Amino acid sequence: MKEKILHGVFAAAACVCISCVVLICLFLFVNGIPTIGKIGPLAFLLGTTWKPGNDLYGIAPMILGSIYVTAGAIIFGVPLGVFTAVFMAKFCGRSLHRVLSPLVSLLAGIPSILYGFFGLVVMVPVLRFLFGGSGKSLLTASLLLALMILPTIISISESSIRAVPESFYEGALALGATHEQSVFFAVLPAAGPGITAGIVLGIGRAIGETMAVIMVAGNQAVIPRGLFRGLRTLTANIVLEMGYAADLHREALISTAVVLFVFILIINILLSLSKKKVR
Repeated sequence: MKEKILHGVFAAAACVCISCVVLICLFLFVNGIPTIGKIGPLAFLLGTTWKPGNDLYGIAPMILGSIYVTAGAIIFGVPLGVFTAVFMAKFCGRSLHRVLSPLVSLLAGIPSILYGFFGLVVMVPVLRFLFGGSGKSLLTASLLLALMILPTIISISESSIRAVPESFYEGALALGATHEQSVFFAVLPAAGPGITAGIVLGIGRAIGETMAVIMVAGNQAVIPRGLFRGLRTLTANIVLEMGYAADLHREALISTAVVLFVFILIINILLSLSKKKVR
């Protein structure tokens, strides 16, 4: 009887979670798809002008802004995160690892608003001094997002590296490879699928981040034209205008959420494929 009760509790919890996902999908697609048809798919997705007052709802600048910021976070964050994971797994002493591991976990627990505040009061003035302009730019947002995705990449990559059988490393040593060669040419390729999964999760956080990006990106609804120019992402566009939007403006923001949801769906599919490869 106890097992049946617990089975029912667990099944109910699973059904609630699935129902929440289904309801979110239904809400977005039922409210967003008709609006995309009303505005026009090409005008909505490829339009370069976002002026709700003139009924112009082109989100191409925000799509490009999200892609550019995420790509910048990958360029800066992935190498640093993977190399840090390699160091912690294969080169770091136990005493130093006991210090670094909690620090990485602490980075993962810092709220996004605090990252944004750090970017606003530290990174923006530094980049303004170095490169001129306002300091709120694509480069600033990319660097900040790179910092935010580090804990995800480091923790998953380190676990993947440690999960590689020791025989890979020992076999490389037996063939005459050095410690560094054994790690980078035997262990690291074997941990590749797991590292890829960590990178994909980091990309998911980068493309969905809102508050930190709002504080450092400049929030200009124009196509980004340089590293030191401002931009606006899909998430920032929704947050900045949903509070006062109405009628077609509000529906266009919901449609923007549909586009963002599709991006996240693609990332989750890539993660599932990478997990399947790991298995």
